[in-house]
Amino acid sequence: MADGADSSAMRVDNTMSGTVHGTSMQVGSVHGGIAFHYAAAPAPGTRPDQVPRPPRRFVNRRADLARLDGLLAEGASAVLNGMPGIGKTSTLYRWAHDNQQHFPDGQLFVDFAELRSAAGADLSEALTMCLRALGVPDERIGSGTAELESTFRSESAKRRLLVVLDEVTEPSHVRSLTPKGEGSIVLATSKRRLGELALHDVELVELDVFDPDAAKELLGELCGRAALDADPAAADRLAELCGGLPIALRIVAARLQSDRLTLAQLADELADERQRLGRLTLQGTDATGVSATLSLAYRDQSEPAARLYRTLGDLPGVSFDSGVVAAAAGLDAATSAGLLADLADAHLVHRTDDGRYQLHSLVRLHAQETARETDPPETERQIVQRVTTHYLALTTLADLAVRAGRLRILKLGEVLRQPVDQVDAFVERSPFAVSATPGRDAVEWLEAERPNLMAVLRAAVRFGFDRQAWQLAEVLTVLFLHHRHLADWRESLALGADAAHRDHQPAAEARLRSMLSRPLMDLRQDDRALAELETAIELADASGHPVLPGSVRELLGRYWDRRDPERAAAVYRESLEINERAGEARGAALARYFLGRALLVAADGEGRPALGVTGDSMEVEAERQLRAVYAEFLGLVREDGTPEPDRRMAARALADLGRAQARCGAAVDARATLGRAVGELREQQAFHYEAEALESLAELTENAGERRGLLERAVEIYRESGNPRAAEVQALLAE
Repeated sequence: MADGADSSAMRVDNTMSGTVHGTSMQVGSVHGGIAFHYAAAPAPGTRPDQVPRPPRRFVNRRADLARLDGLLAEGASAVLNGMPGIGKTSTLYRWAHDNQQHFPDGQLFVDFAELRSAAGADLSEALTMCLRALGVPDERIGSGTAELESTFRSESAKRRLLVVLDEVTEPSHVRSLTPKGEGSIVLATSKRRLGELALHDVELVELDVFDPDAAKELLGELCGRAALDADPAAADRLAELCGGLPIALRIVAARLQSDRLTLAQLADELADERQRLGRLTLQGTDATGVSATLSLAYRDQSEPAARLYRTLGDLPGVSFDSGVVAAAAGLDAATSAGLLADLADAHLVHRTDDGRYQLHSLVRLHAQETARETDPPETERQIVQRVTTHYLALTTLADLAVRAGRLRILKLGEVLRQPVDQVDAFVERSPFAVSATPGRDAVEWLEAERPNLMAVLRAAVRFGFDRQAWQLAEVLTVLFLHHRHLADWRESLALGADAAHRDHQPAAEARLRSMLSRPLMDLRQDDRALAELETAIELADASGHPVLPGSVRELLGRYWDRRDPERAAAVYRESLEINERAGEARGAALARYFLGRALLVAADGEGRPALGVTGDSMEVEAERQLRAVYAEFLGLVREDGTPEPDRRMAARALADLGRAQARCGAAVDARATLGRAVGELREQQAFHYEAEALESLAELTENAGERRGLLERAVEIYRESGNPRAAEVQALLAE
């Protein structure tokens, strides 16, 4: 203080009279301008309306919105979950916008993703925000989560509120922000299921991707219905390539407009899997795209779960169980199952009703993309090799469960990775062998796994695992003998035969090329079938295998059956002689069966010495041989004397016996025999031969309605297998 200054002029008296509400400040001398910035709290009784507007073009989700309507009627809160980009937030915005009248005291909104991006923000901040929005003064809000929760309950008790929470990560977020007032609810979205909330009467609502019609509805709303109607095929392709994922569909619509593309042009762009995710991004920003959305969810995973996610991207196939995943990742089954559960909770993996798992097509591409960026280059090769080894062993065990005595070129000890003297014990402990119906369960497993087995076979060929590729093709044939998926059968045998050739395994190549003739003939590619059989004969004869030449000749006989029955019979006799010389009972039975069929096919009332018929007519001789071979198939035994009847081949012989009876004029017996054969073939899941028997039975059926029913079932079987015969039988129905 300067000498002589008046001290009273410098004194500040820090008192304030009256009652002060809100912010106040006392200062002494002020030099310069001072600005004060603060958010004024809403006045008590304010009705908050904080939920953002929904997208202007919001379509579908009718069932989900209706479910939320039902929950409102029950006074129940809910959490919406689903894979990233599924439209959880948009759905809540739409419902909140349409139901404002039910919440006269307002709608509160908290975006937990934004809170997490702010340093130190947490549940306490969310509660504080809601209380301020309700007009609670700061000095009454309190501090600490427990006190804030108590205040929120008190303030919401006499109000009817909707609280919308986006991107919650903890059950406590929902529990703490559930308003207490009658008719009030909380609706939230979460990347995880938060199953614990079910214990607190909170419904868990899972959104699914759009089906094709709903996907096209959204595209039509965004781009104009006229564009879709002008090229419906391209619209179908775009819906499929987006996998029904709303964010992908919206990006497609934006690109169609901004890049001035036609539907067909964009569909062609997206058809390339390597470029698809990059094309599903809006130009000029990496933040608005499917890949960026999935990356956010991926970064939330633990390191082991993230590593498994990348492994799934390299896994060949469309679905998988925890055992396959464990083999691919080199993990034990329990660890694999736990990590899969984590990924399923995050909706990066979808668990199907049968307990298996799937990746959405775009998630799979993202997992692959992430694996390429993160893992060493040899990782995918190692994964494919482990998975191929796993599936090869299981498929071999399934094949053995159907028929242990089948001719096989592969060595069981090598495939099953067991010492030769322990193979039988290992097989007896397989999951198929211990079943009450091992053969049926094995075929059903193969049928369920068919897309995965084909994907594994292709991947094995791509990476040069030729030995495993032809072995897998050989044992996979058992599936196609029951379920005649002709395109897959042809592809698997062709891949296997070429792999056996590269592996310098002439016996395996001969076996696979001879088997390849069967789907080729069904597909009316007879010239190629004969070429494969001729190559197979040369390879088999040079291989030194004691039985294989007889098996290949049996298949060659099938080629000649309807072209030259005499030549077919001669080939079958060669096969019979080779099998009998080798002591191969089943092979001999097969040769005798097809010899009987050759007689039946050739039967025209004239005895032909070349067919070995000198006395009775060929119909009678065919009937005699087929009856005998039917019993022979049922009486087959293994080398150790254990009975192993071939019921499938016996059922085929029974069907041909019925045809022979019809040729002999015994129509009543023929109908009864064919009816039995149809039932036994269906029981053995020999559906192709069931269809043939149905046709034969229809020829003997006088009732028009029954005949039509038989032929309709035959058409259904042929269509399911891709057999051209379906169109021919359908034409019979049209007559």
